[in-house]
This record gives sequence, C-alpha cells and structure tokens, in this order.
Amino acid sequence: MRYFALPEQLNAYFGSLYIFTETADHYSDVTRADVPQLRFMLESNGDYHFHDGTVVPTPEICLLGPTLGATRFELNGPGRVVGISLLPAGWIALHGGDASSLTDRVQDMGGLPGYRDLLEQLRATDSAEEIATLCWAFLAERLVALPESTWRLLEAVDGWLMGEGSPRIETLADVTGLSPRQLARLTNKHYGCPPKLLARKYRALRCSARIALDHDSWQELCEDGRFYDQSHFIREIKHFIGLTPHQLQTEPTAVAQLTLLRRSLGGDVAVINRFS
Repeated sequence: MRYFALPEQLNAYFGSLYIFTETADHYSDVTRADVPQLRFMLESNGDYHFHDGTVVPTPEICLLGPTLGATRFELNGPGRVVGISLLPAGWIALHGGDASSLTDRVQDMGGLPGYRDLLEQLRATDSAEEIATLCWAFLAERLVALPESTWRLLEAVDGWLMGEGSPRIETLADVTGLSPRQLARLTNKHYGCPPKLLARKYRALRCSARIALDHDSWQELCEDGRFYDQSHFIREIKHFIGLTPHQLQTEPTAVAQLTLLRRSLGGDVAVINRFS
C-alpha cells in the first residue's frame, strides 16, 4: 500500500490517494469503518462483506459509501487497486446525494462520463506518480463550489470529531446553533449517519491508532471515561475496526497496519484527513 497526500486544491475534498497491490491467488482482509472510497480495480475482482451480513461484488469502478462497521473484502487473484478517500465535500462533488443512502453499500460508477476512460488510462501505466497525476486532474475537473454555510458546518463537525476524546452532541449543538434534529439530518446527508453514531465511529478510529501506532495501553484508554467498561471498549473496537484491542496491539492484519499509516501523512493535510 502506497499513500499520496493530495495537492492543496483538493485537500478540503479528499483525504488521500492510495495504490494497493497483492500477489496472492486469493486475498482476504478486513478494513475499518471508513469514509466513502472511490476505487478503480486495475486488476482482479472480488466482494465486499459488510457488517450487516450483506455481500456485494465490487464493480470495476466502485463508489463505496461510508461504512459504519468493519468490512471484509476478498480479491480473486493478484490485484492492483487505486483508491481515493472522500471527505464530505468530495462526496458532494462525485455523488451529490444523501450519503446515508449508500451507507455500507456500493455504486457502479462505470457508466458515468470520464470514469471508464480514466480506468483505462490507469491500467495502461505502471508509474505510481503518473497514476496520481491522472487522478489529480480527474478530481480537479469535478470540484464544485459549496455555499459558505456548508463549509462552516463541515469545519464544525470535523473539529468536533477531532477535538474531543468522546464527542458530545451537546457540544456540537452549542458550536453550530443547530438543534439535534437538524444535526441528525445534516450529518446523515454529509457523513452517512447521525451524530451519536458518527462520534462512536471516530472515537474507535482514534483509539485504534493510539493502540497500534502510539502503543498506548488499551486498558488505560478504556479507563479514561470514554467507555463504560472493558467489555464495552472491546465491542466498540471490534465492531468498527474488525480486530480486538489485543489483536491491534499484538497481531494487526496487514491492511489494518497499512490503513493506520494514513495518519502519518504530512504537510498541510488536516487531522481528519489522516483518519480518512
């Protein structure tokens, strides 16, 4: 897995670009709950196994909606995948609809203008730098201007998710001046779920990074007031990450380790982008 930080003009829309390759006859692993992903299957095909039991074959050009639990994927043979993670503004640019309508589901983007042309261009090169350049140009053409009120809301929600160890809805309501009902409608639309579930998801993402990368004691994280008890902590991490805290600490899967490395993206990448 190789990550690329995006050009400055794309930073507010997308989290990172990555190229994933594997050479096994059959490959399976688990990815954590995540933001939406646009993925180009340059080689191989496979399936997504969502946390609710739904199994869906991946299209060659796949828009994966926001996921609210760990997702298992399978590849049928040696694979090469180019992916771009979408922040809410990127979702608006590439999809435009309510994010909750595609939560834990996929959409085939192959019939939309330009996408299949890009797929063929990506397949025709082995240069990672050229792949990135082609994707930058493709994404830049699809950026849309957002109202200032939308940018302010997204900044408030992102700051809320990253600024508190266990984000409280009351804090977000105070910052935005919106009612819980309004916040639920807007976070469903832009992030794929209501505030309480969104806060749980990002709490688990942050804790998993602290366990696997910072080598913090998961028992101490559990006891700092964010979780009811150890059983609650283990269930939350297992649900959103796909591994127990002990597994994260001692035997994380290859994809779990590689995904967490997004946090190390440098430059002017916003903190929430590093978790995206």
